[in-house]
Amino acid sequence: MTKTAIITGGGRGIGRGCALELAKQGCDIVLVDLIPEDLANTKAEFELLGQTCRTFLADVADFARAHDILAEIEAATGPVDILVNNAGKSNTAGITEITEDSFDRTIAINLKGAFNWTHAAAPGMLRAGRGRIVMMSSLNAYTGGVTSAVSRFSYTTAKAGLLGMTRALAKELAPHILVNAVCPGIIETERSNDMIRARKEDLVRGITLGRTGTPADVAQVVAFLCLSDPCFMTGQDLKIDGLQWII
Repeated sequence: MTKTAIITGGGRGIGRGCALELAKQGCDIVLVDLIPEDLANTKAEFELLGQTCRTFLADVADFARAHDILAEIEAATGPVDILVNNAGKSNTAGITEITEDSFDRTIAINLKGAFNWTHAAAPGMLRAGRGRIVMMSSLNAYTGGVTSAVSRFSYTTAKAGLLGMTRALAKELAPHILVNAVCPGIIETERSNDMIRARKEDLVRGITLGRTGTPADVAQVVAFLCLSDPCFMTGQDLKIDGLQWII
């Protein structure tokens, strides 16, 4: 049976990489993103590969929009099998510069967005008696974000919150829905490339495997968590960082 996978923030970067890998392994793909150009470009890439995907323009912080989209998908194909809560937003402001609105927006996208989409998808998964949910956290949840320009405290706070959400939901949704998190380290994406290029030599010196990561590195692990059968893992968080030293 073909599985349906939703990837939030799927228009570029790690989300796009996860979508392409899941499609390669036979999943029907639903992409959700806030940037129309990214959705269009990734959809066109799927079409060049002879694959199709559905796209939805949405802000993951919008609770009602998440539920409306899930209702539309379930009406067409039934309950979704896979949800990858990937959408995220960086925030470089420190505690003395950040505004309340800026902090709230970072939490709304990185943490509440995962709640919104899980709240929308979980009932159908429970009815079907199956489902996989992956939270896109970050190595910064452990390190405090000492090396990355995108990981000042508000971003790190949200990503750490995802780890608590993962463990709690893994218990609540067991035994049929598996909930896990991945924690990427320094991954080269459109959002991070300028920061990485400016410091690449120093950054690579702090990574045991001697290179920065790619979206494909993350996608391989996400696909395993979503598709491996049997799978005796839930409530776990996997670091994808090449064994990064704190620098």
